[in-house]
Amino acid sequence: MSWLWMFLVGLVVGFVAKFLMPGKDPGGFIVTALLGVAGMFVGGFLSNLVFHTGPIGGTIQPSGFIGGVIGSLILLAVYRAFQRKA
Repeated sequence: MSWLWMFLVGLVVGFVAKFLMPGKDPGGFIVTALLGVAGMFVGGFLSNLVFHTGPIGGTIQPSGFIGGVIGSLILLAVYRAFQRKA
């Protein structure tokens, strides 16, 4: 059940990231969700590096959501950079 919850939250995070960084992307629903889920991991990793937050507790917190959006924005920028070069 936690994977489904992570996918749903990642989907919301991915949509928020695409809303904040609009543009034409060669990806649809699945790519948005995958960027959101991966962004949650990147955001958590960066949060741990900067703030030494420790392992993820299992509850969704506003700071984790914001970190996920920031991580998704980073991944979306990298994704777009590689798509333009290809």
